[in-house]
Amino acid sequence: MGKNLTDANGKMCSPRGDEHSIPFAEFLQDLGVDENGLSEQEAARRLRECGANMLEETGKESIAKKYFRQFRNFFSILLIVGSLLSFIGEYLDPGQGNLYIGIALAGVVVINGTFTFIQEYQAAKTMESFRQLLPPHARAMREAKVKDVLASELVVGDIILLEEGDKVPADGRLIEINALKVDNSAITGESEPQLRSLECTHPNMLECRNMVFSGTLVQSGNGKAVIFATGQNTQIGNLATLTQQTIDVDTPIRKELNHFIKVISAIAISLGITFFILAFLLQDVFLSSLIFAIGIIVANVPEGLLPTVTLALSLASRRMASRNALIKQLESVETLGSTTVICTDKTGTLTQNRMTVNSIMIGFECLLLENPLSSKKTTAGQEAEESINKNDANTDTNVAEKITDPGTEGFCLIKKPVWDPQKLPSLLIKVAGLCNNAKLRESPPGYTGDPTEGALLVFASNLEDIKKLQNDYPRLEEFPFDSLTKRMEVICRTPEGKLEVYLKGAPEVVVEMCGSALISGGTKKMGEAEQKELLARHLRLAGKGERVIALAYRQGEDLREYTEDFTFLGFIGIVDPPRPEARDAIARCHAAGIKVVMITGDHPVTAGSIAKDVGLSNSGKLEIITGDELSLLSRAELASRLKNPSIVFARTSPVQKLKIVQLFQSEGEIVTMTGDGVNDAPAIKIADMGVAMGSGTDVAREAADMVLLDDNFATIVNAIEEGRTVFDNIKKFIVYILASNIPEILPFIAFVLFALPLPMPVQLILAIDLGTDMLPAIALGKEKGEGDIMKRPPRAREENLLTPQLLLTAYAVKGPVEAVAGFFCYFAVLFEGGWSFGEQLARTDPLYMQSITAFFSAVVICQIANVFTSRTRYQSVFTVGLFSNPMVLVGIASELLILALIVWNPTANLIFNTSPLELRYLLFAIPFAILLLGIDEVRKYLLRRNVSWATRFLKW
Repeated sequence: MGKNLTDANGKMCSPRGDEHSIPFAEFLQDLGVDENGLSEQEAARRLRECGANMLEETGKESIAKKYFRQFRNFFSILLIVGSLLSFIGEYLDPGQGNLYIGIALAGVVVINGTFTFIQEYQAAKTMESFRQLLPPHARAMREAKVKDVLASELVVGDIILLEEGDKVPADGRLIEINALKVDNSAITGESEPQLRSLECTHPNMLECRNMVFSGTLVQSGNGKAVIFATGQNTQIGNLATLTQQTIDVDTPIRKELNHFIKVISAIAISLGITFFILAFLLQDVFLSSLIFAIGIIVANVPEGLLPTVTLALSLASRRMASRNALIKQLESVETLGSTTVICTDKTGTLTQNRMTVNSIMIGFECLLLENPLSSKKTTAGQEAEESINKNDANTDTNVAEKITDPGTEGFCLIKKPVWDPQKLPSLLIKVAGLCNNAKLRESPPGYTGDPTEGALLVFASNLEDIKKLQNDYPRLEEFPFDSLTKRMEVICRTPEGKLEVYLKGAPEVVVEMCGSALISGGTKKMGEAEQKELLARHLRLAGKGERVIALAYRQGEDLREYTEDFTFLGFIGIVDPPRPEARDAIARCHAAGIKVVMITGDHPVTAGSIAKDVGLSNSGKLEIITGDELSLLSRAELASRLKNPSIVFARTSPVQKLKIVQLFQSEGEIVTMTGDGVNDAPAIKIADMGVAMGSGTDVAREAADMVLLDDNFATIVNAIEEGRTVFDNIKKFIVYILASNIPEILPFIAFVLFALPLPMPVQLILAIDLGTDMLPAIALGKEKGEGDIMKRPPRAREENLLTPQLLLTAYAVKGPVEAVAGFFCYFAVLFEGGWSFGEQLARTDPLYMQSITAFFSAVVICQIANVFTSRTRYQSVFTVGLFSNPMVLVGIASELLILALIVWNPTANLIFNTSPLELRYLLFAIPFAILLLGIDEVRKYLLRRNVSWATRFLKW
């Protein structure tokens, strides 16, 4: 047996890595196989030793473990402890309401954990997606017979047969080919299907054309290959392992929420411990002091925050779905708003993923640019057409002396007479349509087969009935394109019974085979100088990033392959055109301070041309870095080049894509990575925001956080705007929620320090946090972005969700106003009821029940004003319109409804220990609500005026 077939245990497993370059005889000898294939017994033995040709999943976390992992954050731990202590308090001293508190706190924990679990339940099923890339069946040569076998049962040494439309089931080296083309884009990112060869053409296995790889698609032709790697040992298996080992990064909003939870929890615990000690020292009752500490903690912890954040993100994701952006991980909505660098694929994202004829040069005489079959013409094109109308195209008269460089936006290079775009030479159309193996179809992109041939066929079909053309000129012989000859030749019989030879291929090959060239008056002889001139023009077309095909013809005598005396007809330039909206979308990114970086497997010339077309170079000189350069650059050199505002990475490998994302992240950038192939999956997964194309592979979609349903780069920009709005809105409802903490905490402080009847028991605190505040907070999450949201730079990495300014606004500006309103109404009820300082009231005393109802009502009424003023961060709330967000009005209605139930419903009175209250006590809180609204409007006015102290202390 060959040495590459055995591992440390003597089993045939791992490839040795040089299968593409070793001599063919040595390759077969190492695999222990000949042209008859393996025997069934040997195949079975290898299957037992090496395992099935499948991608295994390891380290899968159970659903139960994922669920219970959600209860490990500080909020959950605090509330679980509080719930347990409340149940203990109810057991030791029944009837004090601790049972309701314990149930409520436990319910909050379950709700928060369940919401978070639902977010994460869409956890990566990447391995299943990788498996779907493997075909279920394959045809293998066993004992000199072709047999249909399960793809999972293929083994190292099997000879497989490949035909057009097949998905390659394992990695193999080719031993026989017939015009075989394979689409390797899922592995390498190369957008163009590549012709296969029996020779080693590149030292890199992925670039070598004598190889086929698992999961790739046979585009045309057929062939045979010997398998040398299966399952996890294939290239796609390596990518699967790499993706699996890639650790998901926390989203910025998750990091911010964790920071927020730690800060608020620290405040809650500190106050809880402090007031437990104070209460115990003053009252010397351990149980009541402990229940008190629980109340302080509950008052500080915004129990409804996490569900509110989740619902706000969910609403934002629905809005984004309506704009063709499907969010898989809710927290990723905000990550988009934090993005500082977008690493984008080229094909299908910045371009239309639709090869099309873009340029035509006929003989020496005319270069028609910008889709000559389009009715839209540039100025130069209109001038050319006017010249055609004035002059006979078949004369030798100069119709224009102006020469427009093909590298510019000009329409026509004119030296002599010009061809009418609608009257192209029939020979050119015949070669494009007949020297072609693609097939027309009605659905986009309009053809099946090789994209380049498809573009030529669609072009020809716009000018000629292809079916009639093929019937009139039947093909008698074909000499297919291969990497050595770089040309395709067909011999057809004309309606007159003559033979014509049609040739297309690489310009340098076809031009050398031509002895004459087509001109408007006929043909002219070509020498070496004319050939050089044609090739120079070809290079100018190629410089625009076009794939240039040369076309020629000659008369034939028999069915042999011809290599000379052709007549040159012209060049046809084919491109994958940029998306029309890409340029504007990239300009919006630049205006928003976001760097856009192209990463592609395509040639640097093609990548650079598209980058210029879509405006990537508008922010500075374009920096093009190839995969080979990338592997040679030091860490410091690469970090320096990454600072360039306009960067294109070309000819990159999957590992290099991953490296690029990690490098940007190490420089402190928030990276959004787009892609569609298997090769993109590791980089998509490790990026702060992974974006997959809806038309891409399942693997990329499963690894991503967001899927673009329309494959459009502009959709990413729309999603970024939504993400920025979400971050703003989360800040708005955090301020709104935290403002009520002060009137929830101060009653406990007053109770301990001044021996007041407790103004706000825990039940009513929960009624605010989980009842009246919930819908208004969610409504704030639906606010539209303020006017300058896409003109600001991305938020700095050090800009936290919870800032000192935000806490100051909530705790020192809004909160105290609400607390004063609550105490005012509380004392109004007590004093009118005959209460005096120092007098203790029983929990069931009607006067006490009315007083806490008044305190609660005042806080809710002030929160109604607070939700209005929280709708904007900097603009006056009166500029956004009362009905621009109907959800706010629904939220306010819910607050009033809950307030009415708690005040006047007998069942709610029993649960919350409240009592019906005269309406006038509620009206006492309205002036304080107006005051709160006015104070915040003054704050915003000062910020708009850029008053330095206000910007420093009050801008959150």
